Amino acid sequence: MARPRKIVIHSLRGFRPELTGMVRDWMRDGVQYVGVVGREAARIEDAIDDLCVGDGTEPYFMLTAAHDDTETLEDAVFLAEQISTIPGSVAVVKL
Repeated sequence: MARPRKIVIHSLRGFRPELTGMVRDWMRDGVQYVGVVGREAARIEDAIDDLCVGDGTEPYFMLTAAHDDTETLEDAVFLAEQISTIPGSVAVVKL
């Protein structure tokens, strides 16, 4: 089974320290898109962006999006599904 290239994080509790390891695994696995919806979505998106940039010598390109309080998990998944330049299905990860 192919690993997903598009992920939507459903943040139930906000930023969590385990996010760092998750993002590093996703970078290793070739994830190209992460959308975040729920608590502290913007903070989580910023943390993902920081991890992808690292010290700037070998940045990893990953498209990210934070969804505001008016958007639902379904909205975030729908947006991810519309990204036709990144093939495959969308995985939802609860955080």
